Parts: sequence; C-alpha cells; structure tokens
Amino acid sequence: MAQDWWREAVIYQVYVRSFADSNGDGVGDLPGIRSRLPHLADLGVDAVWITPFYASPMADGGYDVADYRDVDPSFGTLDDARALIADAHDLGIRVIVDLVPNHTSDRHEWFQEALRAGPGSPERARYHFRDGLGEGGATPPNDWESVFGGPAWTRVPDGQWYLHLFAPEQPDLNWDQAEVRDEFLDVLRFWLDLGVDGFRIDVAHGMVKADGLPDVGTPNHLTLLGTEALPFFDQDGVHEIYRDWRKVLDSYPGQRIGVAEAWTPTPERTARYLRSDELHQAFNFHYLTADWAAADLREVIDDSLAAMAPVAAPTTWVLSNHDVRRHVTRYGSVARARAAALLMLALPGSAYVYQGEELGLPEVPDLPEEVLQDPVWERSGHTDRGRDGCRVPIPWTSDGPSLGFGDGDPWLPQPADWGRLSVAAQTGDPNSVLELYRSALAARRAHPDLGAGSEVEWLDAPADVLSFRRNGFTCVVNTGAGTVRLPADGEVLLSSAGVATEGADLLVPPDTTVWLTRP
Repeated sequence: MAQDWWREAVIYQVYVRSFADSNGDGVGDLPGIRSRLPHLADLGVDAVWITPFYASPMADGGYDVADYRDVDPSFGTLDDARALIADAHDLGIRVIVDLVPNHTSDRHEWFQEALRAGPGSPERARYHFRDGLGEGGATPPNDWESVFGGPAWTRVPDGQWYLHLFAPEQPDLNWDQAEVRDEFLDVLRFWLDLGVDGFRIDVAHGMVKADGLPDVGTPNHLTLLGTEALPFFDQDGVHEIYRDWRKVLDSYPGQRIGVAEAWTPTPERTARYLRSDELHQAFNFHYLTADWAAADLREVIDDSLAAMAPVAAPTTWVLSNHDVRRHVTRYGSVARARAAALLMLALPGSAYVYQGEELGLPEVPDLPEEVLQDPVWERSGHTDRGRDGCRVPIPWTSDGPSLGFGDGDPWLPQPADWGRLSVAAQTGDPNSVLELYRSALAARRAHPDLGAGSEVEWLDAPADVLSFRRNGFTCVVNTGAGTVRLPADGEVLLSSAGVATEGADLLVPPDTTVWLTRP
C-alpha cells in the first residue's frame, strides 16, 4: 500500500484513555497502546489514529490542549510517543495523531498571556475577545451557543468576553491572525519530524468565523452540529489554511496525510476539503448517520461516491467513533452490526474502525451519574449524559482487574458481563465478531480490489436488499425481516451470518451481508 496507501486503508481509532492502561492508574496511556499493537497487527489494520495525548487539564478528555509539543504525564512522555511510532512502523502500521486547531485549553500559555495583557492587546488578538452588549457590556457579544450547551461566550474580570464554541475551558483561536497560522505550521512539522504519518483534524470546519461574528438567529441541535449554514462552521476561508498545510505534508516523504472531521450540510461541501491541494480524507458523517434500511443506505452510498468523484478523493466509511452511540446499540442488534461491518468493508475507499467495534461492544447507557466526565453532562444541566457511554475501557481478558485493561479500577466502570466480549474470549471462536473482522480484513489484503476503485454496479434486488458488483466481487445485504432468495452470483467468500444455497440460488437471512467471488 505504499502508493496512495490512504485511498483504501483500514484505519483503527484508539481513544487513548480507554484502550490500555500500563501503570494501574485507571487511565489508558501510550505505553498501554504500545503493548497492544500486536492486536492491531493481528486484526489487519493499515493505520492507527490516536486521540489527543498532549499536555492538557482534561476538561474535555484531552481535546483542551495546553501544549501541542508535549505529552501529558498521565499518558506518558515524548519518548513513549517515539517508541510507539517506531513499534507501529515495525509492524507495518502507520500512525495518525489528533490535532485540535479550533481551540486551545484555557491553561495554554497564550490564553494566560491574553488574560494578563488586557483588552486591545496582541495577545488577546490570538483569540476572539469582544466587548459585551447592553448596559455595562453585560450581554454576550452575539447569540452563539456552545455545542456543549449554554452560551458560547464567557466573561473575564475586566469585562470582555471570549468565544468558546465548546467548553469555557476551550477558547477558540482567531485564525485571522498570521501568528496562529504560523504556530500550527510549526506544530505540524514537530510531529512529522517525530515520524507520524498524518493528522486527524478536530473540528476541521470550525476555525474560520464569518466577518463581524453575526448572530445566528435561532440555533438548534442540528445547526450546532454544522448540518446547516452557520457563521462559525464551514466558512470558505478555512480552505486557505488547508492549502498551506498540504504544502507541509507534501514536503515530507512517505505520503503523510490530513483527515478532516468536517460536519457539513452536504457531501458536496465535504468534498471541498478534499481538493487536490487540500486534505486527503474526510469522515463521512452522512453515512454514519444513515438508518439501517436498504433504500437509505443506497442513497447515501450513491451521494457519497458522486460527491467525491469531481475531486478524485476516496470516500470514507465509518460506523462508530468516540462522539456517537456505538452502532451495535444504534442499529439495535449485533447481527445488524456484523452485517454493517461487511457492507462498509466492501465499499470502495477507506474504512475506519473504532476501538471495541471489532468486539461487538454496545453503548453503556447506564453509567452512574457520579462517574460521568463528559462536559456535555454539566453544560446541559444534567439533561444530556454526553458521550461517556461509548468511551468505556475495552475488555482484553475474560476476568481479572478491569478485564485486562489495567491493574487498577478503570476511569469508567465496565459492565459486569463484558468479559464474554473480550479479545481473549473471542479469539479462536469462528462465530465471534472479532474473528469476523479478522477474516474480513484478511480478505481485503488478499483481494486488494475489494477496497479499490470508486464505483459500484447496483444489481436488481428486492426492496429491502442491497446487491452490487465491483472488481470481481458481489456484495449482498439483506436489511429486511425475512430470508431472501437470490441467484448466487459466485462462490461465498465471507458472510456475517449463516447462508444456504438451493440449486443456483442463495438464501440470505435477515440482517446479513454476504461477499461472493466470481470466476
């Protein structure tokens, strides 16, 4: 995969706090990831994306960065990062690190300098400080609301307000300032010099704000996710930033990449981030949010492929991540999750696997209130439990302390029955979710054409069924409630559940995906 490796790569997301704990403090860390790299090699992934491990007060699990060039002591050291990168490369696994450019921590040196310097200073110009409205400036500068709930502005003692689209501990940077842009070009080079293979860019659609910071009007949950035009998301000026970043990425050997977390109104808007002089990939949230129904899935697949075609970028496919409910729960069953995994891995382009989805882990909806740490919980006035339910540390062993996650109590408690879902319990079981993922990724490596290309050829099928051909393979997905009979279009290579044949026909049970090879 040396040539354009990222076009059909399978990339595994590690949420660092919940993957593996090496020192017994209950929190995952870089040495823990390093110790479990053989699992990723056995799984067959091409790259690992690691969520932020920079120095941070952890107001938002590390997405509030105090120092972009150092590792938080709870996660290890820079030497641990170097060793992890080296070990991953020895195993043939590339390393993508998270970058958080929309905002810093309020503990970042720049923000502390801004507080000390006062209104009108160059230090404050690095962020969005504004005078308030109304008598004494007591009203926020505009009506923007935080994605995490509540106003997007916080007042400081001298009377000015600063913007934070997320938590108050995450002040937004002002990307109109050349100093901010130069700083992040240097941060990119720092990590590229350490050997990372790319960056996943947090809130990639959020750095540039509309001139004058105009009011939104009536913000709601959908607008705050960026699915409608907003003065603080998906502004055209962001593309100039990525053109500068692409020059840095291209100046290093080995095809270093940029991956956008860009919530946009349409796939066509997402494609703008992937023009040839900008980034390489963007998460396909339109696919992630599709219902488990053949018509809906076909529509989003067609729309996604069509949107990427004009910019010649690969489509990405993702089912879960650290910000959404796990798809076992979202789809309603393990059977559907298994079928969805094989559908995703049969589509052209790159696929993302969130840690634990290869084990069939469900959402944990009933965590005790006293352990919840997502800032959404507090900011919503304890009405939204936030994202902790998909971040529970994963199980490695069937028993023992924290099911092999570490020697201490994990930062979020694991369900009592998760031992049966552990890596140890599923390894060698041909019916397990883990072995299904291993088999699917082995098939993608043995048959590179499975992920290659950019088109699918749809075949006639019943209303609840998807059937398509590509590169000598056929994929059949039954999203309906009953078994369907279809002409067998080749030999069964892999299936998410048991299938049978009768003469020249294939019998596909409900919520099942089948891969077939043709002579």
